[in-house]
Amino acid sequence: MNNLLSIITFLPLVAAIILALFLRGDDEAAARNAKYLALAATVATFFFSLLVLAGFDPSNTGYQFVEEAEWIMGLKYKMGVDGISVLFVMLTTFMMPLTIWASWGVKARVKEYMIAFLLLETLMLGVFMALDLVLFYLFFEAGLIPMFLIIGIWGGKERIYAAFKFFLYTFIGSVLMLVAMVYMALEVGSTDFEALAAHNFDSVNLSILGIQIVGGVQTLLFLAFFASFAVKMPMWPVHTWLPDAHVQAPTAGSVVLAAILLKMGGYGFLRFSLPMFPVGADTMACFILWVSAIAIVYTSLVAMVQDDMKKLIAYSSVAHMGYVTAGIFAANQQGVDGAIFQMISHGFISGALFLCVGVIYDRMHTREIDAYGGLVNRMPAYALIFMFFTMANVGLPGTSGFIGEFLTLVGIFKANTWVALVATSGVIFSAVYALYLYRRVVFGDLIKESLKTITDMDKREKMIFAPLVAMTLILGVYPSLVTDIIGPSVEALLINYHAAIPADLADMHAASSH
Repeated sequence: MNNLLSIITFLPLVAAIILALFLRGDDEAAARNAKYLALAATVATFFFSLLVLAGFDPSNTGYQFVEEAEWIMGLKYKMGVDGISVLFVMLTTFMMPLTIWASWGVKARVKEYMIAFLLLETLMLGVFMALDLVLFYLFFEAGLIPMFLIIGIWGGKERIYAAFKFFLYTFIGSVLMLVAMVYMALEVGSTDFEALAAHNFDSVNLSILGIQIVGGVQTLLFLAFFASFAVKMPMWPVHTWLPDAHVQAPTAGSVVLAAILLKMGGYGFLRFSLPMFPVGADTMACFILWVSAIAIVYTSLVAMVQDDMKKLIAYSSVAHMGYVTAGIFAANQQGVDGAIFQMISHGFISGALFLCVGVIYDRMHTREIDAYGGLVNRMPAYALIFMFFTMANVGLPGTSGFIGEFLTLVGIFKANTWVALVATSGVIFSAVYALYLYRRVVFGDLIKESLKTITDMDKREKMIFAPLVAMTLILGVYPSLVTDIIGPSVEALLINYHAAIPADLADMHAASSH
């Protein structure tokens, strides 16, 4: 199938257009039809993506399933996947049907709700498949719009504040990236990813206003892209938009935000920062490693004192993304493999944790930890599922969370032993806040009158969690499913990265790491 990637990318958009143009009325029947069409479209998208995975050759480190066509004003429409991007495509198509199915209880403006999520899926998939600078930027920035609407229309009491904070943080962060993209296109004479990665941007030291810029233009370009991707991850200290966005977003919005949208920052580092600006990345690596370590400790400590379940899990996500950035800029096989594995694993685990919050929020309409206690007495199935994903989030051996954290820490240790020491403390802190949350919500006596009639998970809710449990366990005991696919592409990326760094710079940073 020649246009398989385009079919996968735009199938949700076609379903959204059908909903917008042909579904009339706002009665219960129309709402039900909107849900079924959105679910069918996302399931079909997932099955098409399985064809890509089945036909993907991990030993080929280049782009596969490439589609290329002339666009407007000489610009190109170019799509493709490699070992780094194909699993992010799979993560997106895997999570979206579950997200739609978890939204079965939505009653307000159901058609518009489903259209927003379908449009968001198309834009997220486009980010992971685009092989042209302009195309990537359009997908990357346009994804803000449906997420802004999802938070702003279907969110909580402070939804307008949270939506604008989310939009402004992520949009302003991307302004410098746009300037850098324009410079790159003019410098290279092309917006093609392969041409940009092959071009050797100037890395001669510069002096600007008396400030010495090591790595010259490469470092400036790196910082411009870093501004955007750091906010998207989000990295400390530009992370403050995320807890607000998570708390105010509807359950499905939080799932997509944690499972997929946050991964765009890490993907951007792997697609742009390391291959296109290796000298700039190496120059800034030590700084980023320490910022990541601080993020792991600081956000873990902040998570411990939260009284809102969603906010606690949101800070937990920031801490876990600290492992990802540290693993990427450790710039070795274990670190980058671990970072990608952590992002995939975090997609399943964090998505499931937000769904766990959604299950009891739908019944009690509060996320306050103090409003619960003793749920195991009324909700044994829920207690079991919540326990499983709590332990996976902590990094229990046998779950995918352990593999991601272990690999990244090994990679970080090889790059900088002191950073590894600080980052490892985050494993202990995560156990503290996660198990403390679980104990307060699930264990104890059922003494609150409002909880004495609460019902356990129904069949639909259990079926939503089943594939997430399966993937968390499968990747925990058989991580080669991921590492065999990403390994060759990561190895090729790192060979090119290290070959592009001058020997004196590499020796200087190696000496300062231990």
